[in-house]
Amino acid sequence: MRVVAEIPHPRYKIQLFSYNAKYLLKIELAQFEQVFKIAEADVMGLEEVKKMITPELLANSLERFVSMRSDWEKAFQQKDQA
Repeated sequence: MRVVAEIPHPRYKIQLFSYNAKYLLKIELAQFEQVFKIAEADVMGLEEVKKMITPELLANSLERFVSMRSDWEKAFQQKDQA
């Protein structure tokens, strides 16, 4: 897997990878990450993938990060109760 692009963003670490005929878009926030995969054959190159990183996608990702954190905090609190 190789990094083909890093997209600057004030909140997230955003990286694009190329691996096994797919692009992988990785969005990180703190200890959490989300990965989106798209076949290279389904897009017309890296620039088209970059255009898919819209404000709406990032806003939805933030909602998922908040949900992930909440789920993790609940799991962490329950670890000693089992």
